[in-house]
Amino acid sequence: MTNKIALGLGLLLLVLLAVDVLFYGTQNLVFLGKKLFELIEWLAFWR
Repeated sequence: MTNKIALGLGLLLLVLLAVDVLFYGTQNLVFLGKKLFELIEWLAFWR
């Protein structure tokens, strides 16, 4: 992955998060953060 692609993906992710927060608030981010934490714990179990 080149630096340009990485920067483009990073900026796209930040823009999508900003749009989500502006239109729907932070409820979705909290929910997704909790689910991501559960997924990481589940994957660590199988390691």
